[in-house]
Amino acid sequence: MTTVEFHFDFGSPNAYLSHKLVPGIERRTGATFRYVPVLLGGVFKLTNNRSPIDAFKDVKNKLAYQRLETERFVRRHGLTAYTWNPHFPVNTVQIMRGAIVADMDGALMPYVEAVYHYMWEEPKKMDDPEAIRAALEASGIDAARILARIQEQDVKDALLRNTEASVARGTFGAPTFYLGEEMYFGKDRLRDLEEEIARLAT
Repeated sequence: MTTVEFHFDFGSPNAYLSHKLVPGIERRTGATFRYVPVLLGGVFKLTNNRSPIDAFKDVKNKLAYQRLETERFVRRHGLTAYTWNPHFPVNTVQIMRGAIVADMDGALMPYVEAVYHYMWEEPKKMDDPEAIRAALEASGIDAARILARIQEQDVKDALLRNTEASVARGTFGAPTFYLGEEMYFGKDRLRDLEEEIARLAT
């Protein structure tokens, strides 16, 4: 079975939009996506990169066009639940450490669904511990355990290792996908990724 690694951070709207397309790709191709939590701020620091909002803030028309492209993508794929988070940018270190805890506990995907919901569908200030607690509790997740564990060194170290290893492979932003040694960056490369999965299966 083909496995695709999905290196993600909840703070990236494009990672959220990609996440919403993953089930369809898995259904059509039989591939499995393995979610790998990374800290996008750490990726940027290690690669001397910046978020598009920072990088292009002084480029006339660039951000307006990017918003248009996002609107087109949302319409094309019927992602009607998507809502811009008014608290953006959100410091995601707590919720990404929470993803590490959930992964260690074998419960990553329910956590991913819950946090993405409260980041990009029913948006909350997901760098506020009380907002995180409320969101997780509303999703049936043990918030007290997650919030306690994210303070522990083994969790912090695991997220750092993931981030450094991802950058060592070629990551400079999110979403980034790995199919074997081939890297695909951004939601607009999902079609190319799906085509390559199909080609490898023939």
